[in-house]
Amino acid sequence: MPEAVPTLTVAELKALDNANGRAFAALLVVKKLAVKTASNGNAFLSADLGDRGGSFGCTVFSDGPGFEALKAAGEGAVVRVEGKLDFYNGRLSPKLARVAVVPEAELGATGVIDSLVEVAPENADALWAECNGFIDAIGHAELRATVRAVFDEIGEAFRLAPAAVAMHHAYRHGLLEHTIHIARAARALLPLYREVDADLAMAGVLLHDTGKAIEYEGTLATRRSRRGILQGHVVLGYQLARKAGIKAKLDAERLERLEHIILSHQGEPAWGAAVWAATPEAVFVSLVDNLDAKLGMVQRALRQASAGGEEFSERLPGLNTALLTRPQG
Repeated sequence: MPEAVPTLTVAELKALDNANGRAFAALLVVKKLAVKTASNGNAFLSADLGDRGGSFGCTVFSDGPGFEALKAAGEGAVVRVEGKLDFYNGRLSPKLARVAVVPEAELGATGVIDSLVEVAPENADALWAECNGFIDAIGHAELRATVRAVFDEIGEAFRLAPAAVAMHHAYRHGLLEHTIHIARAARALLPLYREVDADLAMAGVLLHDTGKAIEYEGTLATRRSRRGILQGHVVLGYQLARKAGIKAKLDAERLERLEHIILSHQGEPAWGAAVWAATPEAVFVSLVDNLDAKLGMVQRALRQASAGGEEFSERLPGLNTALLTRPQG
């Protein structure tokens, strides 16, 4: 009988950087899938496949095995793939020989979903409790009621949502983790900047990305919803805050300033901001948001780095570079 092909995780595959041609099998989620056309006119698939430990890109040509199965599976499907290891420019890019969609009935098996879905490294229940603590600590009553009303509306979706499709904190509970990391940073930094209204800044921190709870959808692979595409999380978050602020009878001046934090937090219009930050609180929130977004990319790359593997990560688009992941000697 032929020797069984070992089933490996993405982390295990990436650790085999000197094993070109080695046969493997893996259980993976189709995270991204696009049909493209080569220079000769033939179609091919550009796919990102992954599990809770990472992902990799691969190309499947129309005349190759697995093309039709992968195309039909679509984003969010769970597939069992078999193939041979290959590395392009030092990065994992295996050649697939077989692709089979895993039926939903099999996904209920113990541990299957847990092995596929990347989650925040911190406990989600503890993060949610901490979030409520930050809300309760807002001294201004109507501002606190505004923030509470937003989370009463979107709380469960907010707890589960990623903070991005790919850039930073792009995993289950990632939005909650990102928000709490910024709130922790804000709590430490606000005493240094007395010109910044601490209650208003903290309210802005907690609400700045709440629109992402509406913008993103999907259980195993994240995609943008209809409203996410047509409006985007900045506008959606502004709408949530405005509705809640009016309901809480927040004074017009504070509501306008809170709305401005949300509308400007992306930093620059080219990055998705509706306007440039033009108040002390908006400048503060935009900067601490960018700090945690960048360091969140660093933390994830370090978590996914394999011991004894490549010295540098793959290029991180949000940092415009690869990251040195090998620890100091």
